[in-house]
Amino acid sequence: MTGKICIVTGANSGIGLETARSLATRGATVVLACRNKQKGEAALASLRSATNNNALHLMLVDLADMDSIRKMAAAFKQRFQQLDLLVNNAGAFMPARQTSVDGYELTFATNHLAYFLLTHLLLDLLIATPESRVVNVSSDAHRGGAVHFDDLQLKKGYGGYKAYAQSKLANILFSNELARRLDTANPTVNSLHPGVVATNFGSGKSGFFSFFFRIFSPFFLSPKAGAQTSIYLATSPEVMGVTGKYFDRSKPRTPSAAARDADAAKRLYEITAQLTGVIPIDDIQTSSG
Repeated sequence: MTGKICIVTGANSGIGLETARSLATRGATVVLACRNKQKGEAALASLRSATNNNALHLMLVDLADMDSIRKMAAAFKQRFQQLDLLVNNAGAFMPARQTSVDGYELTFATNHLAYFLLTHLLLDLLIATPESRVVNVSSDAHRGGAVHFDDLQLKKGYGGYKAYAQSKLANILFSNELARRLDTANPTVNSLHPGVVATNFGSGKSGFFSFFFRIFSPFFLSPKAGAQTSIYLATSPEVMGVTGKYFDRSKPRTPSAAARDADAAKRLYEITAQLTGVIPIDDIQTSSG
């Protein structure tokens, strides 16, 4: 990975931190895209010390704030002229319904709209960089989800798991549709299930979700183990040119029927483009950028 420039969102903890650690160990230039400055700086110092890699950088971004995402993407482009890898990793789970500063349901905004917007803002660099990759961290929770096109913001009948499952399903639909619209293997776009990982993801939550994490967390994967599929998709020559696939345990898997619905993927893409103000990619070869 020497000479390659990578972005990992949510890189200050959990599988994001372990993904960044592996990339740094392999010699990559890694941008840690984090919301919290103090935690981001601590992660940055820790990784520099552990990997002896000084080509590590912190960029602050609030993925629930579209203006913040646009500023971070612009700052990245001012500093770097290539992008070999984008790992959309950061995620959120909200037991009670909340809204982002842009007025969207917070889980949907953080887990889906942010993936979509950041990827598109950086897509010109990804297309211009040979053998580039986009890795979207989804979850097998998508199997219990549906895209509620009549109420994407879940203003009626909100449930924390319902919102989370919808957002993780949206990650796969987005990955598949972007791969189809690009109609090229540059960048490749794949999604994955990291496994059920023992991170701080469930901390500070209440209700059944918190209970589930407290009781079963001893049986969860470590963050290092949970990061392995992300790392595989980010670095392995075995998946060079592979795009529009869903992976689990570093193997391609078949996602749910809802995740394979091409019409739903197209519809969600077009709606999301409107919500984020992104110009949709035409259904043509875009290798020329």
